[in-house]
Amino acid sequence: MSVRPILRWPDRRLRTAADPVAGVTDEIRTILGDMVDTMEAMPGVGLAAPQIGVMLRLAVVDASEGRGEAIRMINPEILHSSIQPRTHDEASPCLPGVSAKVERPRAVTVRFLNTAGEIEERDLVGLWSTSLQHQIDHLDGKMYFDGLSRTKRQMLLKRAEKRTA
Repeated sequence: MSVRPILRWPDRRLRTAADPVAGVTDEIRTILGDMVDTMEAMPGVGLAAPQIGVMLRLAVVDASEGRGEAIRMINPEILHSSIQPRTHDEASPCLPGVSAKVERPRAVTVRFLNTAGEIEERDLVGLWSTSLQHQIDHLDGKMYFDGLSRTKRQMLLKRAEKRTA
């Protein structure tokens, strides 16, 4: 497997919804493996395929303490979300050096195809849940800062711009 380059904001692909995956192939498994390697190299707790320029509904998440427990998801969809919220300081390698507090449901139930082509459902809580929701936003062409107020979003983007200038 290999580490792939991350797209940088404002690359238009980050605002484009990813296409569903028709079936599990060796190519899809290779992309997912590269995504895990890329996530580990960042380091991060999740990565969506559009972040590496692959416009398919693929996501990986690993919020485990010791790492090495990445969930590889094909066409993930959230079936249920908890009412109880969780606030977390979120960031993205696509917009390095800045972060913002984002409130999301504390727990979710997700359904996806695994690398064997089987449908799986999992209940995710805490950082696992937050990361998954963040990755699904990327799959839908959204960024974590889209939910911020206009003023907070503009301040965040200006701070990011100054860091890269």
